[in-house]
Amino acid sequence: MGGFDIPRWAWLAPCVLVPVVLLNVGVAWLGGTQVSPLSFSFLKTKARALGAYAAHRPACVLDAHPPLEPLIAESERRHGIPPGLLRALIQVESETRVHRISPAGAMGPGQLMPDTAALMRVEDPFDPAPSIDASGRYLAEQLRRFRDVRLAVAAYNAGPGSVNGHVPRNGETEFYVAKVLAAYAHTRPPAPVVVKRPVPTSAAAKAPERTAVAQAAARKAPPSGAHAKPAALRKTAPVKKPAPRPASSGKAAPRLASAQKP
Repeated sequence: MGGFDIPRWAWLAPCVLVPVVLLNVGVAWLGGTQVSPLSFSFLKTKARALGAYAAHRPACVLDAHPPLEPLIAESERRHGIPPGLLRALIQVESETRVHRISPAGAMGPGQLMPDTAALMRVEDPFDPAPSIDASGRYLAEQLRRFRDVRLAVAAYNAGPGSVNGHVPRNGETEFYVAKVLAAYAHTRPPAPVVVKRPVPTSAAAKAPERTAVAQAAARKAPPSGAHAKPAALRKTAPVKKPAPRPASSGKAAPRLASAQKP
């Protein structure tokens, strides 16, 4: 009986596909993400992420992780990040899930790639404290480099080498930046409201009275300054002296001859 001969390369297909499928299924199941079982992208980084997850998981089986909000706020304060920006970024990256693994192999709350985690000297990207601090340091570096929130967020996603004065349009980063900025509008603290203190009624009533008194005093005051005449040029009325009286000797005046008796 004749049989059907299977080519040798056909036997190699299961040997190649099975590890790929198992790797993608492990990332999807353990990392809480969606990835195709037949995806051949980022196989090396996904394998490194699963290795880091396997090394981390026994340490947190019994002890739950602390809340992320205080860690995020402390990282923002320590590295000079605008309040609420790192929180918005982590919310978009992982939905604040500590054990998330992306389809590209990024890990932890801030979704650090294995090479970035090694660059930032993070031994366990799934440990919230060092992982969030590394994400804050990396974001702060991009803010200092580009001096623009949009470009810094784009560099966090696509790498600083991909940002040349504008957000790269690669089908992912432009939508990522829009999501982070939309989340940042809700996580940033509201601007302080400046309330003007009203003027007391008594003080407002006395103000016109004081103004009227000051104007009356100004009208009564003697001229001064440029409009005043010098003292030497002022005309003064002469003072009249009383006429001197004739001196009397105490004797009666002599009578006229016609008035004498014969």
